[in-house]
Amino acid sequence: MAEVAREPDGGRRALRLLRLAVATSSLDRFAISPLLVAIGLELGASLAEVAVVASGYFVAYGLLQPVWGMLGDRIGLVRVMRIALLIAGVAGLASAFAPSVTALAVLRTITGGCFGAVNPAGLVYIGDTWPGGVRQRALVQLAAATSTGIAVATAGAGLLGDLTGWRVVLGATAVIAVVLGVVLRTLPEPVRDRPSGPLQALATVVRSGWAWVVLALAFAEGAVVVGVLTFVAPAVQSLGYGATVAGFAAAGYGVGVMLTAGAVRPLVGRLPAAALAGIGGASSVAAWAVLAVALTLPTAVVGGLLLGAGWAFLHSTLQNWATSVVPQARAAMIALFAASLFLGSAAGTALASGAADAGDFAAVFRVAVLVTAVLAVAAPLALRARAR
Repeated sequence: MAEVAREPDGGRRALRLLRLAVATSSLDRFAISPLLVAIGLELGASLAEVAVVASGYFVAYGLLQPVWGMLGDRIGLVRVMRIALLIAGVAGLASAFAPSVTALAVLRTITGGCFGAVNPAGLVYIGDTWPGGVRQRALVQLAAATSTGIAVATAGAGLLGDLTGWRVVLGATAVIAVVLGVVLRTLPEPVRDRPSGPLQALATVVRSGWAWVVLALAFAEGAVVVGVLTFVAPAVQSLGYGATVAGFAAAGYGVGVMLTAGAVRPLVGRLPAAALAGIGGASSVAAWAVLAVALTLPTAVVGGLLLGAGWAFLHSTLQNWATSVVPQARAAMIALFAASLFLGSAAGTALASGAADAGDFAAVFRVAVLVTAVLAVAAPLALRARAR
């Protein structure tokens, strides 16, 4: 009889710490969305100009992934997370005092580059520590923590921003990052088989055709989920609502992931990966279709919930594939996976900013429907082909 895969000793405590870290990273990353309008009003900038703050964050978040991955191989995953969180906290505190959009964009870019180390390091930690049979369940819990950060960010940032101003919101996440940078010293480093060098690890990934497929799917997912999601709160504000209401509406995404994550866990191993990805893709298409047909406060909430459900199914499936597609160079693959995801996010934000600045949010959501439909078909087909 085959041995049943079990979580590692101390896995629950380690997972709790990892979830706190990735939740904080998500909290900082998504807090900016309901604050864009307020920042523009205070600093005298248009929505398109302020959107650079978000896209710059995503670019740095993505581009520095290979660097953090190589450092993780050299000095350890936990040490990398601690260093990154401490630097992100310092830059985040400085951004709370930014006198202009340019200064804010620079400081937020530094903050994003550092927070970018947390999630992929957590993914590699799970990939190195949890057996394959139970790994996606841990990954789903990590995704749920990410969604918790998103829900708190989009709802709480709007409310706190209305009450105290956007600067307090950025300062609050920075303080949390510094505290976590200290607390994570109690998390043990995983035992890892390290590659002989970072270039060899990257070369191993580059030589894998399936790795390129996963990276392409991650880029598309980043563009049509994280990138376009940036404009859901401003779209609601364009209807005349304040940042608090817009933030709570956009928080439907995070709530959707949290509500759906529990349903994904028991399905792992019972349904093929292609089926899980198909469910996620269909839900994501429906999300943007609802918003494209009619932009109202209720449709924003429903669309967010559907998008969150899509993320729980599709993204955890792609993450699991990324952890196993090139196991001998897992850290490099996860770094490139995260880089692709957030470079796609930056591209999605940048490409949509013009239409959003003109108030044509319907056009943004219509394009998102089309691109998401392609992703919803391509991901299951690729997974089926890989399984064969």
